[in-house]
Amino acid sequence: MLLRSCHLEPALAVTVFVTALAVAAGRGVTGSAAVAAAVLAGQLSVGWCNDTADAQRDMACGRRDKPVATGALPPRAAAVAAGTALALCVPLSLLSGAAAGAAHLGGVAAGWAYNLRLKHTVLSPLPYAAAFGTLPAFVTLGLPSPSLPAWWAVTAGALLGVGAHLANVLPDIENDLATGVRGLPQRLGRAACRWLAPLVMLAAMAVVVAGPPRGVEISDWGLAAAAAIIAVAGAVVPSGARTKWPFRAAIVVAGLAVVQLLLRGSDMS
Repeated sequence: MLLRSCHLEPALAVTVFVTALAVAAGRGVTGSAAVAAAVLAGQLSVGWCNDTADAQRDMACGRRDKPVATGALPPRAAAVAAGTALALCVPLSLLSGAAAGAAHLGGVAAGWAYNLRLKHTVLSPLPYAAAFGTLPAFVTLGLPSPSLPAWWAVTAGALLGVGAHLANVLPDIENDLATGVRGLPQRLGRAACRWLAPLVMLAAMAVVVAGPPRGVEISDWGLAAAAAIIAVAGAVVPSGARTKWPFRAAIVVAGLAVVQLLLRGSDMS
């Protein structure tokens, strides 16, 4: 039940992405393994924190996909798991050095701040932007010759975070509003977020394509064109209020942006 409650799929996706970025940037086997362990611990802590904080709301909405909401997992067990994962995240992050560890722990703290308070405010995208934007810094500050990440890597990471926020909230806007959650996506409404989620992901793609100094190649244009087609298709396809197609389109666009970022990994610092 703990695995079902930790938001395992996004946790693994973020872990794989950042680990691949570490490999591409030259962190080596040991350094990349340290990155993977720290990021996974941080993501698990945020996931369990989320289910603990949202237990009462999820029960009110009848969420059957969350063990805490169904009573299959006691809230205290999820809270203990969140605290344990957070405690492990601290030394695991510091294995990459003090500066890199501080960057990663700042991103994890942003995730907790979102769960505990900021998701209810108009500032709800900021924790996502901070959490994803600090991940390139975690990678580059832990290199044998530490350096700050390139501006375009941080910007793209922050945009991917905001896009992930919009896409993640989209299917649940009505339930959120009914239970008092009024973050920025809920205030904007479903119609606006349906377009904004893929467009923000496309902005991340554009930054990764145009930002690095070595110029744009044919493969870059191909990935960008594919992302644009998918983004528009996901936003305009006729569907009901609870459709997952805009969400899925945004995730595919994000995946293409991640691929592009990995291809530019050696230019990131």
